[in-house]
Amino acid sequence: MKTSAQSNSIFKPLRHNRRLQCLLLLPLLVLTLTGLQPAFAAEGAVKIPPPALDQTVQANTPLESVVLAGGCFWGVQAVFQHTLGVTGAVSGYAGGAKDTAQYETVSSGSTGHAESVKITFDPHKISFGKLLQIYFSVVQDPTQLNRQGPDTGTQYRSAIFYKNDEQKRIATAYIAQLDAAKVYPARIVTQVVPDSGFYTAEDYHQDFATVHPTQGYIARFDLPKLDDLKRMFPNDYRVAAVTVFAH
Repeated sequence: MKTSAQSNSIFKPLRHNRRLQCLLLLPLLVLTLTGLQPAFAAEGAVKIPPPALDQTVQANTPLESVVLAGGCFWGVQAVFQHTLGVTGAVSGYAGGAKDTAQYETVSSGSTGHAESVKITFDPHKISFGKLLQIYFSVVQDPTQLNRQGPDTGTQYRSAIFYKNDEQKRIATAYIAQLDAAKVYPARIVTQVVPDSGFYTAEDYHQDFATVHPTQGYIARFDLPKLDDLKRMFPNDYRVAAVTVFAH
C-alpha cells in the first residue's frame, strides 16, 4: 500500500493481493448497504458548454495526439478508449524524467510526474475541443488541486500537456471560458504545460478497466465515468473500447 503523505489512496494497494483488496473495500461495502456516502465519493459529471474556440481542420490534417492527466490513469484511459474518433489511449507518466518513470517511484509523489494518458485522435472525427469538453466534464473535477476522488498527491494533478501552440491556445481559452461562465463552484486549477516527454506505464496498467471491470476501484470510481460519457455524449460514445492490447 502507498504510505506517502502525498499518495494515500486506499483503493490502489497491491493490485494482485485479492485478500487485501477485499479487506480494504469492506468499509465501502458497509457504507453502500447502509445508504451512507463516503467522503471520497466519485466525482459527478458536470454539463458544460463546448469550447468557443476549436481547431481548424483541413483535408490533409493528420492524426494528432495530446497527453491529459486527471487523476488515476485507469479511468482517464477508459473514458477515451470509449470515445469515437480516438484511435489510441495509452496510460503512462508525464511531467518528470525518464529514469524515474516507474509506478512505485511515481507513487511517492516526488518525481514530478502525473499519471497521464496519451490520446491519439482523428481530428476529422473528433476535435481537440470536444476531447477537452469530455475531459473537463466527465473525466475529472478540474477544480481539485493535486487530487481526484480518493487519490491525493501531485501525481494525480489535473494537467494538459500540449503538443503545439494551437492546442495551448484552445486549452487556455477554454479554461478562461469555463471560469468566466462559473460552471464550477471554484476556479479551474488544470495546468496547461508543454509535453516534455511521455513514458508508457507498465503493461499491467494498460486496459485496466476493460480487463478488470469488477475490481473495487474500477467499479466504484471509473465505471460511473463511462456511464456519464454514454449519457452526456451519446454521439461520441463507442461500445467497444480501443485497447492497447488484444484481449
